[in-house]
Amino acid sequence: MFRHSTRSFIVGLCALAVAAPASPVMAGGPPQPAPHTAGRALNAQTLADVTAAMKGEAFAYAAYSLFAAEADRQGLPAVARLFRSTAETELTEHLREAATLAGLVGTDAANLRQAISGETYEHQVMYRRFAEQARADGDLEAAKLFTEIAADEGRHRDAFRTALAAVTTGRGSVPAPPKADVVAVPAGLPKVKAARTKANLDTALHGEALAHAKYMLFAAHARQTGNAALARLWEGTAKVELQEHLAGEAVLAGLVRTTRENLRTAITGEHDEATTVYPGFAKRAAVVGDTAAPRFFRDTAADEAKHAAAFQKALDQLH
Repeated sequence: MFRHSTRSFIVGLCALAVAAPASPVMAGGPPQPAPHTAGRALNAQTLADVTAAMKGEAFAYAAYSLFAAEADRQGLPAVARLFRSTAETELTEHLREAATLAGLVGTDAANLRQAISGETYEHQVMYRRFAEQARADGDLEAAKLFTEIAADEGRHRDAFRTALAAVTTGRGSVPAPPKADVVAVPAGLPKVKAARTKANLDTALHGEALAHAKYMLFAAHARQTGNAALARLWEGTAKVELQEHLAGEAVLAGLVRTTRENLRTAITGEHDEATTVYPGFAKRAAVVGDTAAPRFFRDTAADEAKHAAAFQKALDQLH
C-alpha cells in the first residue's frame, strides 16, 4: 500500500480505517452493500479495514505507475522497473485479495448498479462541491477540473444505466467505451494553494484510483460471463478514471516529484503499512474471530516490508 509521507494524510487514512462503513466504498461515493456473502460475513470493523486496504492498494498502483514514468524520464530504468513491478503486486495481488474478502465483485447487473451509485454521487454531489469550494478558495484551475470531471462522471453513469438495461432485459446494446484524453504527469510542486483544495484532491485521487481498480475487476468478470461489450465499457471507463481524471488531479496535487523524493515517499508509506497499519488491522480482525482477514493483513504487511527494503536499496544506489 502507498501513502503520502505527510502527517495529515496518515491521520486521514487511519481515521478512514476506524470510521469506514461496513461495506465496500464506491469511487469516492457513499457505501454500498457487499454483493457477496463473503463480504457480509466479516465483522463490521474488519470490513472497514479491508475497504481501507483496497483504497490504499489502488492508490499505490496509480502512484507507483506515475513514479515509474518519472524514473524513465530521468534515465533510471531500473528504478522504473521496480516501481512498476511493485505497482503490479499492489493491484493484482493485494487489492484482488482484499476485494475477494470484501465480496466486492458481484453479478454484471450488481456491478453496474454499484457503479451507477458511485458515479451519481461523484456527478451530483462530490465533484460539484469540490468545484464550488475550490472556486471560493481561489483555486480556479482545480475548480475547472472538478467541474469537467463531474460532467464526465454523469456520462459514465448514463452509459452504465444503458448497459444495465441491456444486461437485465436483453434488449438494446451496451454503449461503446469512452476514450481517455491521456494527461502526462511530470514532476512538480502543487498547483493549488488552499488546504481544503489539497484535501479534496487527495480524496479525489483515491476515489479515481479505486474506481479504476474496481472497473478492471468488473471487466474481468464480464469477460468470464461472455459479455465482451460490457468488458470493453468497463475497461474504457477505467482508463478515463486513471489516465485522465487521476492524472489531471495528480498534476494539480504535485503528486510526482523527483525520483529521490518519490522513493523516500514510498519508503515511508511502505514502512508504516508494514509496521503499524496492517499489523493493527490483523490484530483487530483476530480479536473478533475473523480468520482469513488476519492472514491477508499479515502476509501483506510482510510484502510491504520487502517493498520498503527494495525502495531503500534503490535510493541508496542513486548517485
